[in-house]
Amino acid sequence: MLVHTLPPKPTGLTVSPQDVHKRNTSEVFLTSWDSHRPDTFVVSARWPSRHRFYLAHNGLHDPLLFAESVRQCFPLLSHAGYDLPYGHHLIWQYLSYEVTPSVMGIGTGPTDLDLHITCSDIRRRHNGELAALTLHVTALRDGKHLGGAQARFSCHAPSVYRRLRGSYAGMTDAPGALPPAEAAHLVSRNDEDDVVLSPTGEQRVWLLRNDTSHPVLFDHPVDHSPGMLLLEASRQAALAHVHTEHAYPAKFESTFFQFSEFDAPCRITAEEFPAYDRNDRRTQVLATQNGELTFSSVVTAHVLPSAS
Repeated sequence: MLVHTLPPKPTGLTVSPQDVHKRNTSEVFLTSWDSHRPDTFVVSARWPSRHRFYLAHNGLHDPLLFAESVRQCFPLLSHAGYDLPYGHHLIWQYLSYEVTPSVMGIGTGPTDLDLHITCSDIRRRHNGELAALTLHVTALRDGKHLGGAQARFSCHAPSVYRRLRGSYAGMTDAPGALPPAEAAHLVSRNDEDDVVLSPTGEQRVWLLRNDTSHPVLFDHPVDHSPGMLLLEASRQAALAHVHTEHAYPAKFESTFFQFSEFDAPCRITAEEFPAYDRNDRRTQVLATQNGELTFSSVVTAHVLPSAS
């Protein structure tokens, strides 16, 4: 006799694109969430074995998959855990994270992981709405430590955000032609459409490319350069500076100082930074616009054993 069994129901609540501020369902990497104590959550994530943008590196998952998974936790927990109304805007202040390369291997199917999250420094406005919080994330894959992160962001109602953005509110495209892309192989990319840097003729200096038609980095209209675009720019600049195909950018220490706008050139510069391990390459990447610093990141790339 053939017995049909139903798949087990998730222990937590499932995640929709709206919960993580995405439009494309295939770009949602979080699957469910649960909470048993105040300000403490477990979020389950699933990574595809192949992705059109987050590419494999020497058989390892793209470390920015982890960054995007943490980013998706911002809106998910704000809405589901702290009752923030949909439509509010979230602004990054900083994101620091590190993954363990030996646990980032790509298998034959999707990769499942659990994000154990504690929220701290929680601030609310006079009406009780969430104003800001800090996430402390520990990621486990089959019981092994995959990575950790700390991030802080603030929350703003639509009317407040419009006042904050002023004339930039509603600007969802960069004026003028998109600047030419750097050679894809120089920034460890396969496709020119995924290159976010434009050459300037100066060593280790590029212009940021805001390709608002990109299906992943610009999944939905925004009025400034998205945080994930700036992280990708820092990754590409660091790898161009390190200049070895075996470098795996495992650690990012990033700060968002102000918005990077569409209507002025944004310079991306890379400089060598002291490393603590002889197998590491550290690069400081800065984004400046109109002479002011908008973003900084120190990227630590491990030179994988296969290169030695």
